[in-house]
Amino acid sequence: MNATQQLRDAGQSLWLDNITRDMLDDGTLKRYIDEYSVTGLTSNPTIFDKAIRGGDAYDDSIRRHSAAGKSDEDLVFALELEDLTRAADLFRPVHDRTNGVDGWASLEVSPLLVRDTPGTISWVRKLYDAGGRPNLFIKIPGTPEGLPAIEESIFAGVPINVTLLFSREQYLAAADAYLRGVERRIGAGLNPAVHSVASIFISRWDVAIEKEAPEALRNTLGIAVAQRAYKAYNEFLETPRLRRALNFGALPQRLLWASTGTKDPNASDVLYIEAFNSPFTVNTMPDKTLKAFAEHGKVGEPMRVDGGGCEAALGEFGKAGIDVDALALRLQDEGAEKFSKSWNELLELLKSKTESLRKAG
Repeated sequence: MNATQQLRDAGQSLWLDNITRDMLDDGTLKRYIDEYSVTGLTSNPTIFDKAIRGGDAYDDSIRRHSAAGKSDEDLVFALELEDLTRAADLFRPVHDRTNGVDGWASLEVSPLLVRDTPGTISWVRKLYDAGGRPNLFIKIPGTPEGLPAIEESIFAGVPINVTLLFSREQYLAAADAYLRGVERRIGAGLNPAVHSVASIFISRWDVAIEKEAPEALRNTLGIAVAQRAYKAYNEFLETPRLRRALNFGALPQRLLWASTGTKDPNASDVLYIEAFNSPFTVNTMPDKTLKAFAEHGKVGEPMRVDGGGCEAALGEFGKAGIDVDALALRLQDEGAEKFSKSWNELLELLKSKTESLRKAG
């Protein structure tokens, strides 16, 4: 039994942080499911930009949708949904077997809507309906403007992956928005069982302070932040408010560890996978990290629900002049900007490809 299977048996879901049409066509994703215990995947504009830029696998679809007169943005979503619905179908058996706890594919709304609450709400419903799959998450950033959209979308019964969370405080705000939507469904006499995950980004913390942090603290900030968030997650699961909702048939929102590929070439390539063995969570990782963990990763003791020594560790960063709270806000803003940049680059790429394919006949 390889390490990915051991981690899955320990109670954590392993999701792939990638999708391409090639991996669907050549059976790579199916092999990951069978050999590495992968039970879901996530996507974002950067992933699709790389996938479409990487070859001609999307050319026939681009021709077909362009001929149908789709706008640039509609064309992006049409291509993404073609891939993600196929992935969702591959994960449907585990989705059914786990009563919807697992087996999800995730699609992100346009990052250009990051400050547009009404626009986000409208597109979430549109994309979920277009996908036509019960195991399709729609991703909404956990920004201040995204929080009301999360609540409204959960109230509307749409499964949501809350993305771009970087701290305990941002996680708790997202969890509160999710629960408000659930409570409104209870009040309206609706089924409150709407699935959601809350995605906390890890590796970007250590990248952001690699030139500032003392050598002894290198590649430890992301782990300490995650430990603090994990403590808050476990405390939230025990609150009377959530338990009341559970008694009406609601579901707990799961915590997801995102951006867990190691960026520092001098650090372990499975650093953030080995550190986050935590039951009833998800760890989503790129292909390279997934394979590395299967080959030489080790499943150690589970994360401590009390956060371990995270507060002492975070205190050391404060002594080094690093304001963790301010950095969390900066990372969320920068993350939104990066995805917007990738989205615009993807739109430009499709414009160029459409024109080239048109000229080629």
